[in-house]
Amino acid sequence: MSVEKLIEQVDWEKNGGIVPVVVQDTKGEVLTLAYMDREALKRTLQTGYAHYYSRSQGRVRMKGEISGNTQKVREIRIDCDNDALLLIVEQRGVACHTGNYSCFYRKLGEPEKVLPMDYSLTILRELEELIKKRKENPVEGSYTSRLFKAGRERIYKKFGEEAVEVLVAETREGLIYETADMLYHLLVLLAYNGVSLGEVMAELRRRRK
Repeated sequence: MSVEKLIEQVDWEKNGGIVPVVVQDTKGEVLTLAYMDREALKRTLQTGYAHYYSRSQGRVRMKGEISGNTQKVREIRIDCDNDALLLIVEQRGVACHTGNYSCFYRKLGEPEKVLPMDYSLTILRELEELIKKRKENPVEGSYTSRLFKAGRERIYKKFGEEAVEVLVAETREGLIYETADMLYHLLVLLAYNGVSLGEVMAELRRRRK
């Protein structure tokens, strides 16, 4: 069956063009609750990797595009009313932004448990390497690959947009989220110009001296 016919099996109109998506790993553990629109499902079907619609950002993003914690889709199921989906995925890394494997890591009433954060440059280096790979070997459905294909104007515009979103963030959580987006798009901009993160760090060290 074609991708278009699969997409149209979903009742998009019931919830204004967006449907909830339950995500579980291949062992049956529930990882998170996300949302999809037509475009997110299309990209998921075409690439084999989970793409979700961000209601706060109003756009489609591949899960793990920035963090590297991707979800390779093994199966997509639809509920009896055709207005909700279940994704069975191979989870790479963790699914939750807190650092926990699943977003459902605590019982109702228990305190939130945020794992210790890694303040080293490891995650930035890993992200930089992933961005370089997408530049040198484009992957269909990859947001990073699409940025490089679009070229300089698009890359610079996206970084500018993300920088502005950092400035207008109204909550602590929003500021963290937007800063992560800005850092990712900055690394794309640097990679486009052939500048490494190490060169930027060297300049900062030079200034400190």
